[in-house]
Amino acid sequence: MTENTTELAPAPATEARADEQTPTTADEATDTVETGTDVTDIEAPVTDTADGGADDDRDVEDDAPTAAPTGGTTRRAVLEREGEVAADFLETLLDICDLDGDIDVDIDGDRAAVSVVDSEDGRVPRRLVGPNGQVLEALQELTRLAVQSSTGERSRLMLDVAGHRADRRATLVSLAKEAIAEVKQSGERKPLSPMSAFERKVVHDEVLAAGLVSESEGAEPRRFVVILPA
Repeated sequence: MTENTTELAPAPATEARADEQTPTTADEATDTVETGTDVTDIEAPVTDTADGGADDDRDVEDDAPTAAPTGGTTRRAVLEREGEVAADFLETLLDICDLDGDIDVDIDGDRAAVSVVDSEDGRVPRRLVGPNGQVLEALQELTRLAVQSSTGERSRLMLDVAGHRADRRATLVSLAKEAIAEVKQSGERKPLSPMSAFERKVVHDEVLAAGLVSESEGAEPRRFVVILPA
């Protein structure tokens, strides 16, 4: 008797532009942050758009435009609590490592925003940022896990160290505006260089504000934004 088998092709993953990330705990914390899983055997491109789709939760969260807080004071209280827990965790970590730095807590859209900034006693060691922000990404994942452990809820807080993300954001906004102008003039799609989820989110925000549509294609760590004509 012969046995018939059917080989199923792997289904391509898609990603919602509605915004670490499902934090992948240890793997991202050891600085496979933003690189995701090994997808070298996946042939079909992964695509996310501003209008829908589904990918791993990491990019779903960090790849979307910044939204305003929902749920009024209740939601704000949740975000403030996340910031407080994150600040306590980071202060303890800095003390253990005997490193300088003060903690600033804010709310950015629908997420807590925590920054480690220079203190009166000294500057934040730039090694907490690392090459291409890799150490910062790992530290952000650890902080999110600390918040989740305390609150029982997944956190999407953004962490900055020594203004690294703020500086990078300014550079990306300038790059996005140039690309948007090019697309409007040529009427053709414009692919950009591979970026992290945070970087893609900044570009997506600018494209949305300009009245165009953008999507992400490819697989980590070579995932990139494509700006589409109106």
